[in-house]
Amino acid sequence: MTRRSRILAVTVLALALAVPAGAYLKLGTRVGNRTESLRWRQFPVRYFITDSGVAGVTAMQFQAAVTRAFSTWHAVENIQISSTFVGFVQAPPFVDDGANVIGYLSRPGQDRTLAATTFTVDETDGRILESDIFFNTIFPWSTAEAGGTDRYDVESIALHEIGHLLGLSHSALGETELIGGGRRVIAAEAVMFPIAFTRGNIADRSLKADDIAGISDIYGTTTFSREFGSISGRVTKSGRGVQGAHVVAFNPKTGKLVGGFSLNPNGDFVIAGLEPGPHVLRAEPLDDGDVTSFFDDDFDVDVDFRVTFYERVVAVPRGGGTRDVEIKVTAK
Repeated sequence: MTRRSRILAVTVLALALAVPAGAYLKLGTRVGNRTESLRWRQFPVRYFITDSGVAGVTAMQFQAAVTRAFSTWHAVENIQISSTFVGFVQAPPFVDDGANVIGYLSRPGQDRTLAATTFTVDETDGRILESDIFFNTIFPWSTAEAGGTDRYDVESIALHEIGHLLGLSHSALGETELIGGGRRVIAAEAVMFPIAFTRGNIADRSLKADDIAGISDIYGTTTFSREFGSISGRVTKSGRGVQGAHVVAFNPKTGKLVGGFSLNPNGDFVIAGLEPGPHVLRAEPLDDGDVTSFFDDDFDVDVDFRVTFYERVVAVPRGGGTRDVEIKVTAK
């Protein structure tokens, strides 16, 4: 018997509540005492576009930008996903009508929300039944090839939201600074970082290593499992597990960063989707931003420790995993 529920994921100037599931933060639903990751079980994902535009962006320009964003996710090697644009509709997003609709809505009361994604899911297995995305019309938008001056880029935000639509939550691979009562992104190594770049920036039109590892964790083929490896272990402080630590694997040969989290009181973490070869590991507290952008309010995140590098370089085997790595951190 199918049980339906609605889940919301938000993108701001931040975003979604996630539940711990596996190597990455993936959107999910709790089934009894376990968590089922949200994922599509049938492809292609069929989506509609609301037949309305905003100043500077027609409905057709909006649709073309969204389709390019879908194509960027499709282009990831060794995964099995696909989508198709069905047509324009009059219906707005966020209507429980069984259709996947992407379009604009005016939400003046959500003055920090650029866009958001909702899901209707089967609570018994995490299967996504419907997903809508809305873009907030209180902000100025652009689909210009080089980005629009003082406007947010539709394709960049669509790429992030489609990551949610496919089941990903947020990555913590980014740096921000406090400015004007909020936070400004200085740099990000993941499209799924929860805070958007400033107006006119189009850097988030391309996926990073962390985004690719995350989507591959959900939809990877047997080739992906055979060609890539993983690192697993614990983050501990005074012999006890650290929950909610951000753990990052850095490949010194390629410069790629892939992150994960310690997702239970024992401090256990897994980082998968790593290219074979040496990696440098570090654990850091999730203290640069709002913890609720990554976890539910009731998830107890420990931020009382110093950034710590693992004492040795870790070799990742092809098609296998390096286990029992213990990163020992100290209190601030």
